[in-house]
Amino acid sequence: KHGARAGAGGGQSWRHGESGGTQHIHHYPVSRTRLNTVKMTVKLSEGAIEALSKGNEVSSPVLQVVNIRRIEGSSGPARFRLMMSDGLNTMSSFMLATQLNPMVEQNILATNCICLIKRNVLNVLKDGRRVVIIVDLEVVKSADDVDGKIGDPTPYVEGQTKPQQPSVSNPPARPFQQRNTYNSDASVSRAPSKDFGRKPNPSLPNTPGGSSKVVPIASLNPYQSKWTIRARVTNKSSIRTWSNSRGDGKLFSMEIVDESGEIRVTGFNEQVDKYYSLIEISKVYYISKGTLKIANKQYTSLKNDYEMTLNSDTSIIPCDDAQDVPMVQFDFISIAELENKDKDSVVDVIGICKSFDEVSKITTKANREVSKRTVNLMDMSGKVVTATLWGEEAEKFDGSTQPVLAIKGARLSDFGGRSLSVLFSSTMMLNPDIPEAYKLRGWFDAEGHAMEGQSVSEMKGGSGASGGNTSWKTLSEVKAENLGHGEKADYFTCVATIVFLRKENCMYQACPSQDCNKKVVDQQNGLFRCEKCDREFPNFKYRLILSANIADFGDNQWVTCFQESAEAILGQNAGYLGELRDSNEQAFEEVFQNANFTTYTFRNRVKLETYNDESRIKATVVDAKPVDHKEYSKRLIMNIRKHATQ
Repeated sequence: KHGARAGAGGGQSWRHGESGGTQHIHHYPVSRTRLNTVKMTVKLSEGAIEALSKGNEVSSPVLQVVNIRRIEGSSGPARFRLMMSDGLNTMSSFMLATQLNPMVEQNILATNCICLIKRNVLNVLKDGRRVVIIVDLEVVKSADDVDGKIGDPTPYVEGQTKPQQPSVSNPPARPFQQRNTYNSDASVSRAPSKDFGRKPNPSLPNTPGGSSKVVPIASLNPYQSKWTIRARVTNKSSIRTWSNSRGDGKLFSMEIVDESGEIRVTGFNEQVDKYYSLIEISKVYYISKGTLKIANKQYTSLKNDYEMTLNSDTSIIPCDDAQDVPMVQFDFISIAELENKDKDSVVDVIGICKSFDEVSKITTKANREVSKRTVNLMDMSGKVVTATLWGEEAEKFDGSTQPVLAIKGARLSDFGGRSLSVLFSSTMMLNPDIPEAYKLRGWFDAEGHAMEGQSVSEMKGGSGASGGNTSWKTLSEVKAENLGHGEKADYFTCVATIVFLRKENCMYQACPSQDCNKKVVDQQNGLFRCEKCDREFPNFKYRLILSANIADFGDNQWVTCFQESAEAILGQNAGYLGELRDSNEQAFEEVFQNANFTTYTFRNRVKLETYNDESRIKATVVDAKPVDHKEYSKRLIMNIRKHATQ
């Protein structure tokens, strides 16, 4: 349905692909040797310029490019204005859709070349002028193969039609027909059409009431004023509110898609009240008269140079006949490729949920409690990445069946290697009904389930260390590979046993403010002063800084455990331990004794630090969990099998 067909002589065609990006498709229906011998005759569609100028639809006209001009002053993507000729008249009101820009930039679309206009949209500006937006075209004869301008065309002026010159050598003219395929041995002919001025049956549906024709999303731009699109809602956010010096407000956003591309839509205040309850994910709607502007790529990964804002003139009407409108468009990259992507890139990924953590609660800087859950995704590259889910998605997620998880628009972070965060604007689907999901499920069930996978979220970041990329290390390997000596900190996971805990100076009195953990000074008057907050408080909170020595079969390592990991190791919260230290020293001592010689799975951060001209490796425990012996045994068995084959 979407495939571009080859033109005579194996031309090049460009179209807006299902992923929303520009696709460059090469066709070679005949050999290059044969191409050099085929004499291709091309006749321009005389009368097409006049018909387009009058607002009539013209089916697949063949026109010559007379001039191409770049429009200056635009802050967005480049815009190109074309003057086209049909052999009789010229018109300069042609605009090239931005997805076709590479044709100009690579000199495929150049002055004097001959083009088949496959798809166009006619727009009427506020001053009554008509502009033809070229959405899809094919160069049927390159500029190098054309001997200059064809005929003696003059600028079209309404009411002044240049008479058509009869041609003795050409056969009688036939009405225009929509033709997308060509015989490479036949001539390409576009004779004058009796259908100019008539309204052919449109290939796209009409809007309710038939007031205007539906146009593709790919053709939308800020220069249009009257348009209607028919699109499916693939993602809809919750309502967000804000309050600042200029007042209060609310907004929601959604992502919509049709067969040509996708676009982000945002509604504010009155539009939230008017449309939020109407819009449903996966439903199709007719949408018209939104405001278009350059897209802010910080908030969207959609392959569109523009985004839409709903306004008071916007109309949104449900559409029942929507079988041909596609679902979500993904542009997946493999997890292995994440290592080559820039920090803060917005990407689409798909993977099997290999493992997941329990949901936890964190408090934001705005003093708001948010649910959080991390999941580990693996794809056919054998690499694993950690993705963080937030809010309701984190609470409802169930990874017990190891589902396929597709995420559109995840933010890439460089924390601990490479990790993903599911954003407010992201779309997440469990076991989606798409070919990539079925292929991944088949691979995982057949062989992927037995793979350990290599994590890109916990890979060592420094250079100069030898060894594999896996995050699992023994303590002796950590030292032998000089982890932590690079520019960035390194992360590794190990199974180790606590052999000693230093209880001296293991806790301190900290500021009771929610977002401040600085040490307070006892004023000896019942108040405690925080220098950072520049305030005095009648109370404080205890914070843990626990120094521990951990060991495995080959070596040992001193590590520092902060609040959460220290509480997990000691099995008590900091507040209770503080009271116990002041009231019952023996019970306090027993807490530490009981924690000795317990084994955990540690995730650690190591970095070379310099203090007083002395450099040493500092190891910090990021997370400590009881050993999952079933999973640990599986990993050991896999390592044994791997080494047995070497």
